[in-house]
Amino acid sequence: MSRTSSPRAGGLLRHPDFLKLWSAETISQLGSQVSALAIPFVALEILNASTFEIALLNVVEMLPFLLVGLAAGVWVDRLRRRPILIAGDLGRAALLATIPLAHVLGVLTILQLYLVGAAVGVLTVFFDVAYQSYLPSLVERDELQEGNAKLEMSRAGAQVIGPGMAGVLIGLVKAPFAVALDALSFLGSGLFLWWIRRPEPAPERHAPDGAPSPGFRAEMAEGLHWVLGSPYLRNIAACTGSSNLFSSIAFAVMLVFAVRILGMTAAGIGLAFSIGSLGALLGALTANRISKRIGVGPTIVIFAALGAPPMIFFALVPVGTPQPVLIGLVALTGFLGSLSGVVYNVAQVSFRQAITPARLQGRMNATMRWIVWGTMPIGGIVGGLLGTFIGVRETILLAGIGGSLTFLPVLLSPVRGIREMPAPVDDETAEGDEKIAEADAPV
Repeated sequence: MSRTSSPRAGGLLRHPDFLKLWSAETISQLGSQVSALAIPFVALEILNASTFEIALLNVVEMLPFLLVGLAAGVWVDRLRRRPILIAGDLGRAALLATIPLAHVLGVLTILQLYLVGAAVGVLTVFFDVAYQSYLPSLVERDELQEGNAKLEMSRAGAQVIGPGMAGVLIGLVKAPFAVALDALSFLGSGLFLWWIRRPEPAPERHAPDGAPSPGFRAEMAEGLHWVLGSPYLRNIAACTGSSNLFSSIAFAVMLVFAVRILGMTAAGIGLAFSIGSLGALLGALTANRISKRIGVGPTIVIFAALGAPPMIFFALVPVGTPQPVLIGLVALTGFLGSLSGVVYNVAQVSFRQAITPARLQGRMNATMRWIVWGTMPIGGIVGGLLGTFIGVRETILLAGIGGSLTFLPVLLSPVRGIREMPAPVDDETAEGDEKIAEADAPV
């Protein structure tokens, strides 16, 4: 059955184990923001990689979501989630540490960046599926929105501080050594997760009617059926997946456009990203209030529509634009995109968690990740090819136009009618979308 509780005085700030999870996420996100800029700069400046080779960096890290995402969901539902999180953090720390080590030894190659990226991607698949599935077992269901908002606040804060710090570090100690900070951040995150003391219940190995659980493939199919059989989840997946497709097309060539066409420096790009990420911080602080004021469904629809149009204007920036103006334009594009992304994610992730029974959380999250992140390596390849054959400016412009239409699946679905977060479901009585319809019915 679902756990129920009275509101916690002081909210999750008085929940010691959530604070450890939050601290782990904060440290990890800060380091990851540094690597997100530093690794492409390793390829761009030290290895002198081509446009397509740089685009492949994002592809190899995202490809595991497409290849092993569904299987990861089954394993996450079969195992306790906290050990998966700790192993994922420590493994990624070790893998990233090989980059500065190889640079010192003079043996760093683009192939190593690909291999590290792919291995980190596999661990990230398991970590992310377990992470989103672990939160509902750590906090009460009526605390999910607060928990997700605080976790997004960490992501947003890291996006504000991280890129600027990365730009400075790249200038001071060079990109390979900046990656070492991310390795240390994963180590710190793993330690905080290790210190969580709340016992995690053993996963339920039986179906709701008490029958033995089906085999591996059947469990995987059950997760797919849960998502694709829901007009809510499948349309959220279509919206997020198509948005990630077009943003990945743009991101594949974004640094090439900024550095080689517009002449921006690492410090300038880092500063612009940091300023722009203030939108994510604002989104994390206001997401719950926005959902309560205009409704969960309208929040999802409106903020799905706001992120991509600024990319069109960025693509039209002329060569020779002064650096301060470039920094301002990149910052404005990032501000609007990060603001809309965070508000959208807090609403739709909390909604997904609330309507899914505990025994399906891993497979639901894995299926959603398989769909919405599985489009990203495809977008990276498409972006690299388009950037090579039609130009990086034109590629970003096409991505901005396509991304501006990705809100249509949620607009033209029952998602737009959701007013309040539905009551949580339990394993015994879960009837899928019928419960949502009851929650949203006029009273």
